[in-house]
Amino acid sequence: MKVSVVVPAFNEEKYIGKCLTSIFRQEVPADEVIVVNNNSSDKTESIARSFGATVIREKVQGMTPARNRGFNSAKYEIIARCDSDTVVPENWIKIIKNDFRKGNIDALTGPIFFNDSEILKSTKTIPADLAYKSFRLIARGRKYLIGPNMIITKKIWDQVKNLVEMDDKKVHEDIDLSLKIAKVGGRIKYDQSLIVGMSARRIKKHPQSFFLEYPVRIVKTFMANKK
Repeated sequence: MKVSVVVPAFNEEKYIGKCLTSIFRQEVPADEVIVVNNNSSDKTESIARSFGATVIREKVQGMTPARNRGFNSAKYEIIARCDSDTVVPENWIKIIKNDFRKGNIDALTGPIFFNDSEILKSTKTIPADLAYKSFRLIARGRKYLIGPNMIITKKIWDQVKNLVEMDDKKVHEDIDLSLKIAKVGGRIKYDQSLIVGMSARRIKKHPQSFFLEYPVRIVKTFMANKK
């Protein structure tokens, strides 16, 4: 079983070094690391290349086009994705491989915590776990993927890649992908031990987006998937 890691990136020179350091320091190494340069004008690409990552480019702006480009380019049967400001633990790939070996699953996810916010950092994964369980109630018990910590099989991606919504403004790409996986009968596992850290910078910079626009887009995502 081999794992490709995909990291979409747009002007992430301040963060991508820490992300790639964590990916390349795995107890069980990834078999492929792909950074998708989504029109960066800074040193994102050169930093990625300095780590030995494979760099590909996506001209269409947005997380979904960049994610899809990476997933379509991945060589191996398991595709793990994190964001460019994510820091993964040294056993991330090890846990991923163990979960796919043990369970009859098509996708995998785990909690996140904000590693650069003292308030949120001190509570570790508690808010993420509560948010996940609360959202499952809204989603009528469905499990869903968390974008900075999502893993899917190449097989299930091939089944849903032509179904996913392409407009980031209409839907949350991770929830939309989760609903498409469920639509074709795919199975998603939530592993509480599969923890990653990420930056709270977007919440700090645009709190109104997180607390107001984020919930609205959740509703839009479910509405789009009722068709």
